[in-house]
Amino acid sequence: MSAKARSAASVHLLLSAGRGPQECAWALARLLRRLEADAARQNLETRRTETVPGDRPGTYRSVLVRISGAGAEAFAASWTGTLCWQAPSPYRTGTSRKNWYVTARPCEVDTPRTTFAEKDVDIVACRTGGPGGQHRNKASTAVRATHRPSGIVVVVDTERQFSLNRGIAMRLLRQRIEQGDEEAGRAATTARWRVHGELVRGNPTRTERP
Repeated sequence: MSAKARSAASVHLLLSAGRGPQECAWALARLLRRLEADAARQNLETRRTETVPGDRPGTYRSVLVRISGAGAEAFAASWTGTLCWQAPSPYRTGTSRKNWYVTARPCEVDTPRTTFAEKDVDIVACRTGGPGGQHRNKASTAVRATHRPSGIVVVVDTERQFSLNRGIAMRLLRQRIEQGDEEAGRAATTARWRVHGELVRGNPTRTERP
């Protein structure tokens, strides 16, 4: 990878307070500021792309932050896992608990879209059986179309003309590719929401203090 490509690298990191108490949302806000300051010292750019506020002002239930620049993936890895903010509760003076946990996980946000081009499709004339297909079989008017980048294959023999079957095959391939991209996008969104339930308290990978 070239230096130019590395400088353009970016990763999304999702920070979540999960189902923890309001102190976890408070801790997330402080850990986020600590992360942003750490990134700035390493000449990395950060941008909050999605935020879900907590019940208290200045707190967050979750934040999706985009980290960009050379070394973004390694930096995100250093902030991945269970994070602990170690400080007394600002809301409950009677509690002795000082450890408030947040989870941080890299996640996919912009799933790649498949570019459909007819030059990427292999078309083969073939014969298929079935009622009423005798004429088509003899003339090899059926079409087997393979989209090489995705490996999707369709076979069309609904028409008696090869050109018509070819057009239908192209349309079906395009539809299936678009459906696959949409499913990939939904899967990425589901994976992000799953992070909210993955918070593990104890054994933090990183502990920060005021």
